[in-house]
Amino acid sequence: MSTTTHVSVPSKRSLIYRLPVISHLRMSAGLQRGMLVVGLVLTVAFLLTAALAPLIAPFGFSQMADADGDFPTQAAPGGKFIWGTTVGGFDVFSRTIWGAQTAVAVIVVAVLFSIFIGVFLGLVSGYIGGWLDRVLVVLADAVYAFPSLLLAIVMSIVISGGQSSLWGGIMAAAISITVVFIPQYFRVIRAETVRLKAEPFVESAKVIGASTWRIMFKHVFRNATRTLPLIFTLNASEALLTLAGLGFLGFGIEPTKASEWGFDLNRALSDATSGVWWTGVFPGVAIVLTVLGLTLVGESMNDLADPRLRTRRKAKRRGGKAAA
Repeated sequence: MSTTTHVSVPSKRSLIYRLPVISHLRMSAGLQRGMLVVGLVLTVAFLLTAALAPLIAPFGFSQMADADGDFPTQAAPGGKFIWGTTVGGFDVFSRTIWGAQTAVAVIVVAVLFSIFIGVFLGLVSGYIGGWLDRVLVVLADAVYAFPSLLLAIVMSIVISGGQSSLWGGIMAAAISITVVFIPQYFRVIRAETVRLKAEPFVESAKVIGASTWRIMFKHVFRNATRTLPLIFTLNASEALLTLAGLGFLGFGIEPTKASEWGFDLNRALSDATSGVWWTGVFPGVAIVLTVLGLTLVGESMNDLADPRLRTRRKAKRRGGKAAA
């Protein structure tokens, strides 16, 4: 008599429910869910605008003329220029749309570089320990002690000075922000690694003869990086603010290389005194809405990941049902 063993395979629907954002959305309720939904709507709108910028923007980010001739300077919103033009003759609507694409590129490159370097150094430092751990901790604390914007300005000057257009543009801004975030990922992963290397499953891997690198990158890495999606969403808004700060102070991306909201705000300072409001309002609103969306998503996920808050929420639900 033959017996068959049935292996349960997770369905596509259950796998989708396990995704970080979807799982947190299902756990949320009331005001918490409202904040998360608003954040997701703003974030998705930001990402779609960046992805569809070539289709949405009527002109290029540095275009100052078309078949009809040169664009007017400081033209009021209306007609062909629905959000007006700047003192340099750029279309405000086009530069705002293209600025979303620049922001996404800088955030992705900066945060991914930070995660890669910070996670690697955190694993090595926390697991190996010794003098290497002490040196890396001192360096991380020294970098973390500097104000993030000041450190990004210094790195931007060092990287972009005298370099090509690539290094003087998006890559220079991204690498400048990368240095700011590396200590954050390093400290989180190192703390988790120090805790995990004393767990029984790590000791078991040592007993069966697993190498140090295999233990670090297969066993410890998998368990130490569970909080990375939360840190990523929180750092994304900070990266955008740092990028805008660099551009506003004149250390960001030049207007002929890419469109950047902080630079446009810097150029709009002189316009505000003469009553030209449209050159600064629209880039400023774009920064506020994007940062608000990313922050709401990150803070909501961070709160929902806290087991103490989940326990309180479940207790309130049970109390409400009992009262009913």
